[in-house]
Amino acid sequence: MPSGLFMWLIVLWSVFLAAAIGIGGYFMFRKFLKKMPKEDGKSILDWQEYYINETLHLWTEEKKAFLNELVEPVPELFRDVAKGKIAGKIGEMALEENATAMTDDLIIKGYIAATPKRDHKFLVKKLREKNIDTAQYEAYFQK
Repeated sequence: MPSGLFMWLIVLWSVFLAAAIGIGGYFMFRKFLKKMPKEDGKSILDWQEYYINETLHLWTEEKKAFLNELVEPVPELFRDVAKGKIAGKIGEMALEENATAMTDDLIIKGYIAATPKRDHKFLVKKLREKNIDTAQYEAYFQK
């Protein structure tokens, strides 16, 4: 009887190991694809870093704190990655608009553009908590 139990333990451990390796491989492959250079010679992560560095001087402590508040619903494990992606998109939009400073409006628009639609409900909830009218951003939520 114990040998049957041991066999099932080995089978379950093998399934767990295969699942863990598969999940880890999936995330590593996604990161690899983001590092691959595009037609212009820069990768998605290179452009993200460029936009952040070009607009770093526009960020005040107050605006950084506002962005940190908006990304609070993101699980802590992924928060830094999400914040980097969102900050990159905000930086891109700031450069396109020739902004002289970060504004709440620019941060919200960049957040909407950088996140998938399924995460917008968390942003709307957070904006309502801060008494910010979301009606002006409806067009951005539809994109």
